[in-house]
Amino acid sequence: LQWLRNPGPQHEKRTLFGDMVCFLFITPLATISGWLCLRGAVDHLHFSSRLEAAGLIALTVALFTIYLFWTLVSFRYHCRLYNEWRRTNQRVILLIPKSANVPSSQQSLLALQSLRSNSKETIV
Repeated sequence: LQWLRNPGPQHEKRTLFGDMVCFLFITPLATISGWLCLRGAVDHLHFSSRLEAAGLIALTVALFTIYLFWTLVSFRYHCRLYNEWRRTNQRVILLIPKSANVPSSQQSLLALQSLRSNSKETIV
């Protein structure tokens, strides 16, 4: 969630938002268009030329190929951005376990320091 709130440069937020909007609009449109093309191909096979049916099937294959290519490229791009963000934005707090060598006053100081730490940091 931290990455979505602040992924870095502003253009990365716009790109992610734009791709999500495009995906939400293009997915139903590609599905409906593909179904209509295939339905038209079936009708042409039954009532008229096979050449028109083959053209509609080729159009459907091209449509879904382009859609899948765009989806995979977009997904890969955003995964790469996320992995780069994870690699460069690591915050780790090392908690020292209680031991016999550390007096209890120092242990309580360590506990207070860990409670005061930023909630965005990862506790290991």
